Amino acid sequence: MSTKGLRGATTLEEDSRDEIIVKTKELLGAMIERNEIDKEDLVTIIFTATSDVHGAFPAAAAREMGFGDVPLICAQELEIADSTPLCIRILALIDTDKKRSELRHIYLHGAKGLRDDLPS
Repeated sequence: MSTKGLRGATTLEEDSRDEIIVKTKELLGAMIERNEIDKEDLVTIIFTATSDVHGAFPAAAAREMGFGDVPLICAQELEIADSTPLCIRILALIDTDKKRSELRHIYLHGAKGLRDDLPS
């Protein structure tokens, strides 16, 4: 078993607490379900958001999902010209026997085209 990174991203319709929580739960849930991840295999989850996201910490959604005992952290994305607005990204580090090529990264809503080079 080794530690591997699993990526995902989504976008918001608006910067509100409810929207942040709903969309983050949708994304994290899809990442876990699609990759058949057991909670005990989660090493840590890193959330980033673009500078236009202020309504809530995306990690709050993970806590509401029961992942409060997993180390969680939020950070701000770099402000790059023409980047995707209202975007939340997740990097989950997981212990797994799967090969890197077997992991399915999840990109939802306006983030669908961010990483079309990764298997989904």
